[in-house]
Amino acid sequence: MPIALDATYSLGRNLSGVGVYSREILFGLARAHPEEEFLWSYRPHRFPRSYRERIPKNAVRRLLIGAPPGELFHALNQRVEARAPRTVSTFHDLFVMTGDYSSPEFRARFTEQARQAAQLSDAIIAVSRFTASQIEELLKVPAERIRVIPHGVHIPAASNGPRENLVLFVGAIQRRKNVARLVKAFERLPAGWRLALAGASNGYGAAEELHAIEESPRRGAIDVLGYVSSPDLERLYQRARIFAFPSLDEGFGMPVLEAMARGVPVMTSTSSALPEVAGDAALLVDPLQVDSIADALSRLVADDALQGDFARRGLERARQFSWTSAVERTWSVYHELR
Repeated sequence: MPIALDATYSLGRNLSGVGVYSREILFGLARAHPEEEFLWSYRPHRFPRSYRERIPKNAVRRLLIGAPPGELFHALNQRVEARAPRTVSTFHDLFVMTGDYSSPEFRARFTEQARQAAQLSDAIIAVSRFTASQIEELLKVPAERIRVIPHGVHIPAASNGPRENLVLFVGAIQRRKNVARLVKAFERLPAGWRLALAGASNGYGAAEELHAIEESPRRGAIDVLGYVSSPDLERLYQRARIFAFPSLDEGFGMPVLEAMARGVPVMTSTSSALPEVAGDAALLVDPLQVDSIADALSRLVADDALQGDFARRGLERARQFSWTSAVERTWSVYHELR
């Protein structure tokens, strides 16, 4: 039975978290099940671009218009316009519905899209227990239709290079990511430390966050890097002594795992899915309180032993999340419906 998946979001170089997830699931399933035929389906505006990339031998390109092809369809980004005989959708987050993180017009469109996907799906994959609880509460989906399958992370080879007095943040500069409060907290660190902000600066509310950066008395020690390539991001992870991610709302929080996998001690939030991902392997802070963020950063800056402890715990934590497991558990959901 051919299995169709929405491959639209897997294209391009500047991939978001949804894009990374899409590629890992698409290629992972094709490798794990060479006997199966997969229909990689693209929405019209991305279909021509799909021919720029090679796809596995057991995958076939399809145009996604109307009813999806195949007997089973997996919407990899909570978007389903028409039901297939069996439909699975992955929900990554619902923060647009719960916070002031988008325009009213986008919130209305997103909410309708999420409700439609929930109604048309036989099973829903949530990337965290937090997101699963929101699907139940906001979309009124029974718990028995939801399967929690976390993201994975690749563990790179260990690097023994020297680390710098660098606090790294990875993510788009926008209101939800809480960059302005991070900047205020960074201002209290000793001279000689730098803050690197790696991510596009065109998200919702970015102007306010960028204003906080420009007005900071430590502006000369803050690097606003924009979107960085994968090799450049890897070098940043290897250089950084601390990873700071005080986001206000995340459906999962992939950068936390990526930093842990590279041995960088992590500070992150007590909110949304972040404690679920971090476990006891990160310093958790109240993201609404600059004092809380600053105190955690100061503790890490002042204590090399604490840095080393969280680096070790973080690496152990990251090893509990694998893309191989995510692929296998996704396949099990298909098996339930076949």
